Amino acid sequence: MTIDLPVDSILQRTMSSASSLPLIQRALKQGDRLAIIDGVGRFRYTDLLTAADRITGYLLKSQPDLGEARVAFMVPPSLEYAAVQWGIWQAGGVAVPLCPSHPLPEIEHIIRDTKAEVVVSHPDYASLLRSLSRGLKVRFLLTSEVSKAKKCPVPEITLDRRAMILYTSGTTSKPKGVVTTHRNILAQITSLIEAWEWTADDHVLHVLPLHHTHGIVNVLLCALWAGAACEMLPQFDAKAVWSRFVHSDLTLFMAVPTIYIKLIAAWEKATREEQQVLSNACSKMRLMVSGSAALPAAVFERWKAISGHTLLERYGMTEIGMALSNPLHGERRPGFVGVPLPGVAVRLVDESARTLEDEGQAGEIQVRGPHVFLEYMGQPEATARAFRKDWFSTGDEAVVDKGSYRILGRRSVDIIKTGGDKVSALEIEEVLRNHPTIQECAVVGVKDQEWGERVCAAVILRPNDSLSLGSLRNWAKERLAKPKVPAQLLLLDELPRNVMGKVNKLKLRKLFE
Repeated sequence: MTIDLPVDSILQRTMSSASSLPLIQRALKQGDRLAIIDGVGRFRYTDLLTAADRITGYLLKSQPDLGEARVAFMVPPSLEYAAVQWGIWQAGGVAVPLCPSHPLPEIEHIIRDTKAEVVVSHPDYASLLRSLSRGLKVRFLLTSEVSKAKKCPVPEITLDRRAMILYTSGTTSKPKGVVTTHRNILAQITSLIEAWEWTADDHVLHVLPLHHTHGIVNVLLCALWAGAACEMLPQFDAKAVWSRFVHSDLTLFMAVPTIYIKLIAAWEKATREEQQVLSNACSKMRLMVSGSAALPAAVFERWKAISGHTLLERYGMTEIGMALSNPLHGERRPGFVGVPLPGVAVRLVDESARTLEDEGQAGEIQVRGPHVFLEYMGQPEATARAFRKDWFSTGDEAVVDKGSYRILGRRSVDIIKTGGDKVSALEIEEVLRNHPTIQECAVVGVKDQEWGERVCAAVILRPNDSLSLGSLRNWAKERLAKPKVPAQLLLLDELPRNVMGKVNKLKLRKLFE
């Protein structure tokens, strides 16, 4: 995107002609404060709003309102990403972020499933998305052409409008699109702003994927709501992160356990003098957060010894944003994810959906509040099954001890959390069955110190065929996102099954362990 940065259009706008969205209204008041640092440069809130205006004009042309049309976009972590997201919202569209590392079949599925009417692409991804858009007969736009757009009036956007669709794997063979409204996103942001005491003086380092709620809401949108600075790296690199710890005036860092494990490994390879510099750099930050997967106690303690920080663990998912958090001020116990966040109602229920009142009883987590998603895209039956009246059933089990929740695991063994990603074993199995040498297969998650869980595949081969883990992984990488590619392979003559013929995944998991 070519960005000309006279302060013109933003400073001349009045509130009546500006977007009605609270996030953008707040940004208008931030003026020349630093908003985003990326690989191109340092950008103010005025720069962000100017860029978003141009995206809005680019999308609308002569239309008054996109009317909740889905707009898929693939843009690297940068000012452009935020500008495209905000530009879609200002135009009345629904933002559908695409992940650059996903294979083409997954990207195509999302565009088809959302019935996206527009695909916006950074030039780096143009060759991939232009041909795909042409085949799907979807309008294709390049961010590099946005400077041609003219500023135009923006429609009135109510908070109950649909705002975003993020994809997460469930127990079906294909990922489901989680639809959130502007009100849902606003509730998610303000809850974390209050709980973690974000202010305009904060400066967060962003290393998380921008197609997940963790990277979008917890980091990017919370920072921009607070008037803080968000420093964005193109991808995670342990050496680069440690360098930013040393050379940036950071106050916040949020990551998944896998990232902390890699940072620890990099620290341990450094000289004693370098280690002292790195550890001292952590002391200037006020908060470090871990989430999206269970944090091993050994990592919790090791990071505390290295950095002096007691990592704040929290619990959430795509459908609900964040629901539980350890306290900003107070005791944080390893293995616990804390208490309900502001504005969030949480309860545990037994298998009969009766609320469990006593501590120490294991039950399913159910969540209620304005932050809970609206629907699964195009799946009303799946949406209905996910709720008990107005309580969302997470499928995760927990117990409460001294008021704090501890996650026990998922009721469904077909959901695997690996490196902060939640993937569907059933989806992986369906893809693996297309391999020319595989006759039957089953996929399970096996506990792993670094990744939380590893994706492990047990297969029965066709007669006289052979298969290695390396060849399977190379084949799978062309068809599955990286977190879904099996890390371990077990060749069997038969899969363990129950009397009904269903694969017994608990027994299968023990074979790997």
